[in-house]
Amino acid sequence: MEVKIDENSGYCFGVEFAIQMAEDEMVDGDLFCLGDIVHNSMEVKRLNKKGLQVIDREELKNIKNAKVLIRAHGEPPETYQLALENNIELIDASCPVVLKLQNRVKLAHDKMNRVDGQIVIYGKPGHAEVIGLTGQTNNKAIVVMEDEDLDKIDFSKPVTLFSQTTKSTKGFYRIREIMEARAKAANNSIEELDFTANDSICRQVSNREPQLTVFSNSVDVIIFVSGKKSSNGKALYGVCKQQNDRSYFVENEDEVNLEWFSPDDKVGICGATSTPMWLMENVAKHIENSFSETVPVQ
Repeated sequence: MEVKIDENSGYCFGVEFAIQMAEDEMVDGDLFCLGDIVHNSMEVKRLNKKGLQVIDREELKNIKNAKVLIRAHGEPPETYQLALENNIELIDASCPVVLKLQNRVKLAHDKMNRVDGQIVIYGKPGHAEVIGLTGQTNNKAIVVMEDEDLDKIDFSKPVTLFSQTTKSTKGFYRIREIMEARAKAANNSIEELDFTANDSICRQVSNREPQLTVFSNSVDVIIFVSGKKSSNGKALYGVCKQQNDRSYFVENEDEVNLEWFSPDDKVGICGATSTPMWLMENVAKHIENSFSETVPVQ
């Protein structure tokens, strides 16, 4: 049996940067983190043992004179205002790509306000990044993910569309196509159309799809390692499953079933942008060790 790890899988720059900042800060003591630093329970547990204490927005209101880490997903303006009021030192690990998008959304919102238009975010409702993005619009942005969500938009008015940085490229362009058709139908002519679509998906994330397509077809079995909360993980696992029917989603090595494998299989280990390399290595070692113990070497 051959087991290999996809070299393109693992943390994106933003997540890696946030975790490094957290570990650097914890050298001097414990640290609060606003929300899970990454959508992977195994990594959250590891960092918790080092002193990273996860809090939610309600708990933040009662914290004063402390250090709080903002994770890669970014935060809305009210978080920064609360930090000022409570004398909180923010350790801002917001991903640069997310910060740039927040600025673009705010500028677009100001423009849409002048023409009675609407900002639409293609993303997961309640997702940390989406909360940060809608915060740039005073929470007036319309969040859409499913086709039925489009009924919330008045297509007779100007519309500017953005995407959560970690969403599927294919999903974004599909939604864009539907929205453009509805805008044309509502305005009766292309000349009067006021619809702008901004592909704001992170290229480090979107490139994972074609890379995983190739990787999934190069092996017999795919073991996709990801936290169950990760929307990026669900999307990328879907890419693997579409290419290779023998694809399995696990959170850690304990969820691996040896019945998935045959002695001569080539096994590929891959994961989401929120999956640490050490966790994929643990899964790979578990498969290699368990299989060598249960299957005689020929």
